[in-house]
Amino acid sequence: MKLLYLSYLNSFRGLSREVWWLALVTLINRAGTMVIPFLSLYLTRDRGFALEDVGTIMSCFGLGSLAGTWLGGKLTDRIGYYKVMVWSLFLTGLLFIWLQVLESFYALCGGIFVLMVVADSFRPATYVAMSAYSKHENKTRSVTLIRLAINLGFSAGPAIGGVIIASMGYLGLFWVDGITCLLAALLLLLVLNPKKAKELDVYRNEAPRSAYKDYPYLLFIGAMILLGLIFVQYFSTVPLFYSEARSLSEVSIGLLLAMNGFIIFAFEMPLIKFLETSTLSRVSLMMLGLALTTCSYFFLTFGNWTGLLVIGMILMTLGEMVTFPFSSAFAMERSRTGRQGEYMALYNIAFSISHIFAHNGGMVSIANFGYRTTWYIAMVVGVMGILLLYLLRSGLLKGRIR
Repeated sequence: MKLLYLSYLNSFRGLSREVWWLALVTLINRAGTMVIPFLSLYLTRDRGFALEDVGTIMSCFGLGSLAGTWLGGKLTDRIGYYKVMVWSLFLTGLLFIWLQVLESFYALCGGIFVLMVVADSFRPATYVAMSAYSKHENKTRSVTLIRLAINLGFSAGPAIGGVIIASMGYLGLFWVDGITCLLAALLLLLVLNPKKAKELDVYRNEAPRSAYKDYPYLLFIGAMILLGLIFVQYFSTVPLFYSEARSLSEVSIGLLLAMNGFIIFAFEMPLIKFLETSTLSRVSLMMLGLALTTCSYFFLTFGNWTGLLVIGMILMTLGEMVTFPFSSAFAMERSRTGRQGEYMALYNIAFSISHIFAHNGGMVSIANFGYRTTWYIAMVVGVMGILLLYLLRSGLLKGRIR
């Protein structure tokens, strides 16, 4: 047991102090965005909006996220990642506090859109900062550490948010969210001042190319969109399947979803450290991860044994643990050849596109074809993603594409 514990701690060694600070800022920021999980409840219960109006407002949320990610990439290339991160956190804090005074439907649509434009401009800037503060050999584990911070923040945020609603009401959420974002901005100013922080991977490209003209990268982005389309089903349509088709209680569904976070927290960093020493390329590892996620749907297509659902969740989680860190590292490495902010924005946009279309697409498929056919479609989409990655790997190995 002691050996396992020491091995776990050893998997975190070698990461720069700046990456640890960046992870802490991310943790505070993500834990602070506790309004998001309760937004639909706030709009229906506290403001009395109809479900159709809530759906439109949430669409503005998604569109704002997409626009913010694109804008964040552009600004990062123009003014640098540090200014984008600080201003994004600071203005997001003010916007969260301001959001509570908006009352009309159109005001909330506009307010949510503006909030997400500002808030999600933080994402590409974070990846560029992470790349700068990480040694080449540590980039994948640096991404993994940030993922752990995001997962911990998303786990803690809703729990804290529930307590705040019970004691202070929904408006308390906006104040706490705003203040935590302001605190994260202050912490960033104190610990990651560019005059004091040490960049470990300084790279200047005198003739950067556009990410939108990097055709191998666009092939990679296509595979990430397909990955996102099947991955997000586990947090929208699959829970419905657990309830309606397998008659699981809310507690059982919660435990299955919680297992995903626990496995990631306990095993992702040691797994990534082990895989980094393998002879497989990053693209090959992405293919492995996507294959695991795709196979997880096979266990949803037959039988009534609950253990099949557990196996499916474990496979999906393993696929997530392998694919996301190595895909992020691949994107960061590829971005060195061009405009880094634009590259990392496009990487994040791939998943924003998946979120916009995957949830509604999954629901429509279930309504028209049923759960089993929907899972078969998900497997076909996964195989298409693997084929795109295979073409990318073949081209890179044979030197046909660079």
